[in-house]
Amino acid sequence: MSIIYFLIGCSVLMALIFLAAFLWAQHSGQNDDLYTPGMRILLDDENQKEDKK
Repeated sequence: MSIIYFLIGCSVLMALIFLAAFLWAQHSGQNDDLYTPGMRILLDDENQKEDKK
């Protein structure tokens, strides 16, 4: 029975770590630019063709 308490404690600790990482990423501006990553997929082929010439 004590292993369940240990596992619950570990899962709560991991959840808090992931929450802290998510909040840090939001605060540091990781998700500010939502347009560029979608366009980067479309522009990669043109850059590779220019590099080959």
